[in-house]
Amino acid sequence: MTQKLIKYIWIIFAAGLLGFIIFVWSVSINFLGLYGELPNFKSLENPQSELASELYSADGVLLGTYFRENRSPVTYNDLAPSLINALIATEDIRFKEHSGIDFQSMGRVLFKSLILRQGAGGGSTLSQQTAKNLFKTRTSESQGLLSKVPGLRMLIIKTKEWIVAAKLEKAYTKNEILTLYLNTSEFGSNAYGIKTAAKTFFDKTPNDLDIQESAVLVGLFKAPTYYSPVFNPENSLRRRNTVLAQMEKYDFITKAEFDSLKALPIELNYKVQSHNEGLAQYFREVAKAELIKWTKENLKPDGTSYDLYGDGLKIYVTIDSRMQRYAEEAVDEHMRDLQKRFEQEMGNRDPWIDENGRVIPNFLETQVKRTEAYRNLARRFESHPDSIQIKLNEKKRMRIFSWDKGEIDTLMSTMDSLRHYKKHLQTGFVSMDPETGHIKAWVGGINQKYFKYDHVRQGKRQPGSTFKPFVYAAAIENGYSPCYSVIDQPVEINIPGQPTWSPKNADGKFTYEKMTIRLAMAQSINSVTAYMMKKLSPKVVVETARRLGITSDLEEVPALALGTNDVSIYEMIGAFGTFVNKGEHITPFFIDRIEDKNGNLLHQFTPRKRPAMSEEHAYLMVYMLRGGFEEERGTSQGVPYALREGNELGGKTGTTQNASDGWYMGISKDLVSGVWVGGDDRAIHFRSWVNGQGGRTARPIWVKYMEKVYADQSLGITKGPFPRPERPLSIEIDCDQYERQSNRFSDFDYDAKKNDF
Repeated sequence: MTQKLIKYIWIIFAAGLLGFIIFVWSVSINFLGLYGELPNFKSLENPQSELASELYSADGVLLGTYFRENRSPVTYNDLAPSLINALIATEDIRFKEHSGIDFQSMGRVLFKSLILRQGAGGGSTLSQQTAKNLFKTRTSESQGLLSKVPGLRMLIIKTKEWIVAAKLEKAYTKNEILTLYLNTSEFGSNAYGIKTAAKTFFDKTPNDLDIQESAVLVGLFKAPTYYSPVFNPENSLRRRNTVLAQMEKYDFITKAEFDSLKALPIELNYKVQSHNEGLAQYFREVAKAELIKWTKENLKPDGTSYDLYGDGLKIYVTIDSRMQRYAEEAVDEHMRDLQKRFEQEMGNRDPWIDENGRVIPNFLETQVKRTEAYRNLARRFESHPDSIQIKLNEKKRMRIFSWDKGEIDTLMSTMDSLRHYKKHLQTGFVSMDPETGHIKAWVGGINQKYFKYDHVRQGKRQPGSTFKPFVYAAAIENGYSPCYSVIDQPVEINIPGQPTWSPKNADGKFTYEKMTIRLAMAQSINSVTAYMMKKLSPKVVVETARRLGITSDLEEVPALALGTNDVSIYEMIGAFGTFVNKGEHITPFFIDRIEDKNGNLLHQFTPRKRPAMSEEHAYLMVYMLRGGFEEERGTSQGVPYALREGNELGGKTGTTQNASDGWYMGISKDLVSGVWVGGDDRAIHFRSWVNGQGGRTARPIWVKYMEKVYADQSLGITKGPFPRPERPLSIEIDCDQYERQSNRFSDFDYDAKKNDF
């Protein structure tokens, strides 16, 4: 009887073993599709997990990331030893000894669970957990038909993880598996992977983590939310001390170290990474649009499209993080003060006013209809329009932008918040290296989180007098010297089919005195610009502006001379850059190259260049722009002497009708920069033209930026003269000499009523 029993036991054991082997084999080949797919060898060699794409500045600083799961990989050498020790001590002390499946640990778990009825953990090795992370073995997509049978689902999942873990052990070293696990784990707080987790919770890199910080992060593997040091600090403290106890148990730390570390509080430097933080927020959104376009137009070797949010691309841009910071500081410092002055001038009155200075009735009611909130309500209450107004005026908790406090939690209706935001002045600033076309700094507004609209490239506004240099560029190309003289007096231009145009000067007065066109541009005299437009024709000026880099629609009308057509700052710096770059136009350029996650070059971008004007004419335009600093009562005379000392600078202010737009274009030998300031709507502006002019609203941003740039010697941007052409100039710029030698006598007696075209 005993022999028969033993025989039956052996038969049962052999049958069970054979059945288990057949079961494992059938799972490994997904027999008849009953178990779900397993990763093939190629997938094991190149495991795919979503990696955030990273945007790096020209000086190597991480500006931001694009992600669905905020994850950036690290190598084993990037990991602190304490992190590895904490992980092994807590999750898999026999990791270095087993081959992916720890049968000793499994036996312990089964004995405690089935015999002693005690909890003993899951018994999963780090290799199995890595398999789960990498290949999503527990998702519905990786399950077969038998997974729906009660009791079989977990057995199949565990079997799959054993198989994949064993394969991983053959494909990777132990150190590589540890790295894969830490790169693919979730830590909560939108942190995927150890690099992001270390940054989120402690603002450190993984190799800078100390022992107790490593213990906190390893403790999160058990339950990221329950043991979160942010949301459940007491649970996190207990869990950290458990991890430290495991490290002491297995001799990774001494008893004295354990006693000392467990007494420490958890000190966080917590900051969830998001797209609304960090440098160059507006620029990152502009770059994102270009990158998404690139991913659609370029395919991987396997024929699939690149994924900006999951492929871990490395994008290198032309922005310099130091210059970007200076630009943002300059905008913040000036706009904060300008907003106060704007509010002081307005008092209790609304800032949306017509040409007569009267508040525009129903302005907000018209504006709200352009918002997404209104469109959603209109769809929801299509048959009950009264309900729309009720909802628009219904107060609710919200967080709003504030210059004083950054953000304020308050109770407001949709209409209240619209009124609040419309009262804020906006700005756009961009700075470019004219020789390379590289954008070095880009600020699209005052706060990207609350004001999404980019005023550098997306926004277009009337440039006012900053357009005048294109009129004078056309004049220079047609043989006029900067010394050519014109009388400041009323000018009329009559073109068949168009109304008579006779502009006034900014102060409404005429001096009736002669002045050089350099002085006229320096002082922004409208009458002289109008006369040059009359001599040249709108068609010639439009052609010149287009050749220099203006791409927006331009009407061939005389008023164009004073900047009546909308353009972007982005276009303007490209056009002004042509002057500084010896007549060669370079389209402003901001993405340098794209690499894959392994650093292999995918695309090298090159700027678009073309000759636009001669080197001599370009230099003469630089000389004209210098007039704002060098001529008497030039519009750049208010720039601090410290910035001008030992330096050649050029610039042009611009102010549109009713001071709706304030502009400043500034040039040096190394940089071309543009600034615009105004309201979201043209009706929002200073009541006083003096307060709203570009010299007061826009120019101070450029001044602050240039002061900061020159103060940073590490940038290599220095003061100095603009380079002069090697060949002698064919046009005289010594005005005394010009008057004596020129056979083309200056226009002291022209007929301002006569048309030349």
